[in-house]
Amino acid sequence: MTKLLSGNDVMKILNIKDTIEILEKAFADLAGGRAVMPPRAYIAVPEHNGLVLYMPAYLKGLGALGTKVVTVYKDNVSKYNLPTICGTIILLDEKSGAPIAIMEGSFLTAMRTGAVSGLATKLLSRKDAKIHALFGTGGMAKAHALAVDSIRNIDKLIIVSVDSDEKKNSFAKSIEKILKSEIIIAKSAEEAVQQADIVTLITTARKPVIDGGWIRPGTHINGAGSHEPSTREIDTSTVIRSKVVCDLLEACKPEAGDFLIPIEENKWSWDKVHASLGEIVTGKKSGRESDDEITLFKSVGLAIQDVSVALHVYNKSIETGLGQDFSF
Repeated sequence: MTKLLSGNDVMKILNIKDTIEILEKAFADLAGGRAVMPPRAYIAVPEHNGLVLYMPAYLKGLGALGTKVVTVYKDNVSKYNLPTICGTIILLDEKSGAPIAIMEGSFLTAMRTGAVSGLATKLLSRKDAKIHALFGTGGMAKAHALAVDSIRNIDKLIIVSVDSDEKKNSFAKSIEKILKSEIIIAKSAEEAVQQADIVTLITTARKPVIDGGWIRPGTHINGAGSHEPSTREIDTSTVIRSKVVCDLLEACKPEAGDFLIPIEENKWSWDKVHASLGEIVTGKKSGRESDDEITLFKSVGLAIQDVSVALHVYNKSIETGLGQDFSF
């Protein structure tokens, strides 16, 4: 039998603490050579202003095998009253190859994206970090706020966004009951960064939203929004000043404009990357080494995240009876 799991089913099962723990195991598998993850494949559908992405992975240690299919159709809202981005995850039995689950992937994607920033925050931020500046109030912002809040004793969350005051206030209200910190709306991006111990970027910006001159020694930065070669949230000065960690170096090289643009400017190079995240998880490379260094984690998103978390959701659905069983 195959499990069919809706977005609501996934939301009932998945929490940020479990997701961070799962990803720590998944990145250990990746760094230990126990994962197979082909490059992300793309199909453009220009006739309908669409793009389809295929993200397969197999984690041998966890026994997680499957793929996520993500579609980005920019006219969906206006033409069909559908989300711009849709995600579907297909999970397979590693022993037989038979499909064991099909699940809606939007909430899972938001959670695994936030959770990997949480994992990086655990490994790279100062343990006494208290102030978190969060750039962005979109669909993935809540998971990032939750993830960082679950890792450090955050006293103050500063929200930075180009959205309307109404949307910023609505976002703040939506998370005030689930965070232990004070929540404020920033007067300016510069003021927010100058106060922050942790800065998280999950925006759709095409040009930098922070300046390296604003960042205090000891700050940790999560860059999770931009993932195209021609766009970036982080300026060149910040990259130069930072100890840089990628979710996976090989994945960042074709996609991370935050790094590709400084390279084009002849101001930075790939050999300055300190580590991929899995190397720090497994102790092959160091994490934070002093209270003064600036650390920068760049995430472009990996299929191991989707498949490992999807297996957890599937196993929990068996325990709880959530979802519908069907046979092909």
